[in-house]
Amino acid sequence: MNPNLRTDLARLIAAQISLHACMTGFRLAAPLMALREGYSPVAVGVLLALFALAPVFMALPAGRYADRRGLRKPVAISVGVATAGAALAVAFPFFLVLCLTALTCGAATGLAMIALQRHVGRLANGATELRQVFSWMSIGPSISNFLGPFLAGVMIDSFGFRAAFLLLALFPSMAWFWVRHTVEHEPVAPELRQASGSSWNLLKDKGFRKLMAINWMLSSCWDVHTFLVPVLGHERGLSATVIGTILGAFALAATAIRVLMPWLASHLRESVVIGAAMAATAVLFAIYPLVHAAWAMGALSVLLGFALGSVQPMIMSSLHQMTPHHRHGEALGLRAMAINGSSVVMPLLFGSAGALVGVGAVFWLVGGVVGMGSPLAWTLRTSAPEAPQRHDP
Repeated sequence: MNPNLRTDLARLIAAQISLHACMTGFRLAAPLMALREGYSPVAVGVLLALFALAPVFMALPAGRYADRRGLRKPVAISVGVATAGAALAVAFPFFLVLCLTALTCGAATGLAMIALQRHVGRLANGATELRQVFSWMSIGPSISNFLGPFLAGVMIDSFGFRAAFLLLALFPSMAWFWVRHTVEHEPVAPELRQASGSSWNLLKDKGFRKLMAINWMLSSCWDVHTFLVPVLGHERGLSATVIGTILGAFALAATAIRVLMPWLASHLRESVVIGAAMAATAVLFAIYPLVHAAWAMGALSVLLGFALGSVQPMIMSSLHQMTPHHRHGEALGLRAMAINGSSVVMPLLFGSAGALVGVGAVFWLVGGVVGMGSPLAWTLRTSAPEAPQRHDP
């Protein structure tokens, strides 16, 4: 990886962290304030769902907009929307306003992420560099998932909710600082855009359909673990601290494997990594309900973090290789829509299924689906893309 690419990538990761930390900070602070104001857990659940709801409907338009306008314009809009939503929470810290803040922060982050991912994919030359750059990019959300909630919590305890909201409102402008001098790629020719047809035409490609199915299954596994481990831990009589430690071990393991992935990228193939991760996840999900000791659940959580944490860079690399360059934004939009839709709907299904057949059965059911779906990954093929035009400053 040449020095110019490293510098560009560092700036884009910093921009990603800045916008994502604003959202993750509000995702902690807003529900906490609602609970302290006496709102019910149902109301808090609705508030949390709003962070993922806007990207479900905006992902496809955001992807096509990124294809038309590149990076800086979508990021500038995202910065404006996120800052405005956060500023409203500072001025009017009430539940309905926090719901609007959740929508704006979720929408802004979704638009910016698609534009950033599209731009990064076009910086890379060849499959190995694609795996490397997306491995580095995948570390950004891990950092912001810690940074946003941590700073928000410190500010709430030290100075109150308004001070926390004010600090979070400053984060998006830092994203613009990092991307303001980015050199755009050549714009997509209008005739290419017009000839592409509907975004859903991408699903006519068998390989792309496979990749979306794999992406959905693995995203559901992430949701299963996050949602059902606290329920399973409660059934086992574990304390909140222990349950939190188990989930924290999962997050740390996912981050650790992503830190290693850039150095391993030249020795790995997407289909092998994804297929192995799906098979490992199926086995771990089969074992999870059978263990009762906290240390055993923690060990399984770490192994699951390694498996699921390794997947995202490989899926992103595959997506950029198998879709036309002028439609990368649309493809990323479809992926984002599926992930956010899953995050809204699946916890409701898991909760209902868990109440009906038990938490262990949900683990086995999802693990069985992933295990049966693993052959899709082993047969996944990516075609080498035409080398994108580099525009180094």
